[in-house]
Amino acid sequence: MQYVKLARTGLDISPVCIGCMGFGDPARAYPTWSLDEETSRLLIRHAIENGINFFDTANMYSNGSSEEILGRALKDFTHRDAVVIATKLGAPTRNGPNASGLSRKAIMAEVDHSLRRLGVDYIDLYQIHRRDQRTPWEETLEALHDIVKAGKVRYLGASSMMAWEFSKALHLQEANGWARFVSMQDSYNLLAREEEHEMLPLCSDKGVQTIVYSPLARGRLARPWGERTPRAEAELAHAGLYAATADSDRKIVDAVGKVAGERGVSHAQIAFAWLRRNPVVAAPIVGVLKARHIDDAIAALAITLTDEEASRLQAHYTPRHDTQGVSNPAMLVRAAEAATGFSASAS
Repeated sequence: MQYVKLARTGLDISPVCIGCMGFGDPARAYPTWSLDEETSRLLIRHAIENGINFFDTANMYSNGSSEEILGRALKDFTHRDAVVIATKLGAPTRNGPNASGLSRKAIMAEVDHSLRRLGVDYIDLYQIHRRDQRTPWEETLEALHDIVKAGKVRYLGASSMMAWEFSKALHLQEANGWARFVSMQDSYNLLAREEEHEMLPLCSDKGVQTIVYSPLARGRLARPWGERTPRAEAELAHAGLYAATADSDRKIVDAVGKVAGERGVSHAQIAFAWLRRNPVVAAPIVGVLKARHIDDAIAALAITLTDEEASRLQAHYTPRHDTQGVSNPAMLVRAAEAATGFSASAS
């Protein structure tokens, strides 16, 4: 495995990040399709044995069960300083006030809860899951700076917001001498390229790299058009995300299949290889439910697409609604409460 530096830091990461949303107790809320601990451990071990050192989870995944499973597995299969643990905060993990968001109180509480669940004394990359419009940026950013200086967190990252919001946060961090965001976790793939207009150029200019979630567009880029998996069946509510662009999406998926067929590789490997053409992308977050998902992502590191191949993959893309910047407070609260089952108004 050839490791890379994350953005302008000295942190070595594998160019493949294991997404741990699928590791957790499905009885503890979203996602309902998550794997049990025994199966999850096998996949985590497979990743480590193949040189992957970068793992991404969140406090809300299976209401903390993902963090617990990941922490126990890493303790058994490797040593702490060999891996890079990324987790996120923002969603509620209990009922009642101050259980969610990015207030100083919430940040100080949630970082300790994540440290306890992971069984570690520091987090490598601590990310805000969304922007919290109910809390001033200054309060959030200073609190994040303080947990870095306290030694609980090594680096800071952000996720899914409008480019102007991220630009403002970076400016405030620089102006106040606070620890700055080094990464942006966003959705970017052959079926979702709206980030190319503002966010990716901003990140490139500011020395921030992206860690891409949904690199295969919820699996659409990993299989022929129209095929469905058990996970896709379990998440039919998300099918509407792509309904308006189905015609162009089908042509893109077909192009992925043709390039994959010509090279004798999987659809997923071509989709991953396309991401690697953009230097602002540090690593895709690979949602892992089977060992071959890891193997495909690693195999893609050896593929360099030609300009002609990339042009064919990109030819049928059409503009679409960008859901990255959804930071409406009421909408985010409803989504988080629906996913976790917790509510600020409940006791």
